[in-house]
Amino acid sequence: MEFTKDPQAVLDYKWDWSDWLADGETITSHTVTASGLTLDSHNVSDGNTSVTAWLSGGAIHTKYRVVCTITTNQGRTDERTMIINCLDR
Repeated sequence: MEFTKDPQAVLDYKWDWSDWLADGETITSHTVTASGLTLDSHNVSDGNTSVTAWLSGGAIHTKYRVVCTITTNQGRTDERTMIINCLDR
């Protein structure tokens, strides 16, 4: 996944795990790592099937990796990365 944001924007970004989770499976823990951007907050959302992170900052013409790792109530773990491209919008 790749998204574009202005360095002055404070926006929410979501990892939707619902298609990957089995019936009745939910997210029990998560971590979000945002190198070079400010991670303002993050939480599990949508009935414990998604993770939403609020991000701010960044420098124009720079791409940042934001990584979300989850663990489920069935003991499975997975990780997904999104790219945030900062541009003056």
